[in-house]
Amino acid sequence: MAALSLFLALVLLSAAAHKAIARDRLALVVARLLSLTAPIAALVLVIATVLEALAAFAILLPATAAGGLLGAALIWTLYALALLRRRGAVLDCGCDFAAREKPVGIVTIVRPAILAALAALAALAPRAVWSIETPFAAAALVALWFAASELAALPATARNHRHRRASQ
Repeated sequence: MAALSLFLALVLLSAAAHKAIARDRLALVVARLLSLTAPIAALVLVIATVLEALAAFAILLPATAAGGLLGAALIWTLYALALLRRRGAVLDCGCDFAAREKPVGIVTIVRPAILAALAALAALAPRAVWSIETPFAAAALVALWFAASELAALPATARNHRHRRASQ
């Protein structure tokens, strides 16, 4: 579970950094996703950035890890619910590093739900001791997570075309 917790902290840190770096784009995303005015959306974005960073750092400290994981589960659950509310709408969900307008579908909604479930599972599990393999396993999980995200972002026609070419 140590690698899972570190993976979740790294995802949170990357999300917080993404919000800080691309705040203009993501403020618009928040405004559209939550039907907010621009000033309120900018404030919500700052709050989300701070909460993600706090949860990530809390996960890294043994005394606060369970609380950080539960906070992360709450953040990702709220995000999944916001996406579910907008299911079918064509918008940039902010879940990728690149701006991508696409319909909010099941994959988009399930991604944060999976992270929420993993965070809740890690919060309830006994605290694992870090070993030399922990950062490498977490880094591998991060790489797989972002690779899966890029594959999911491909248009369905490109995914089907690649599948057909591979089977020939």
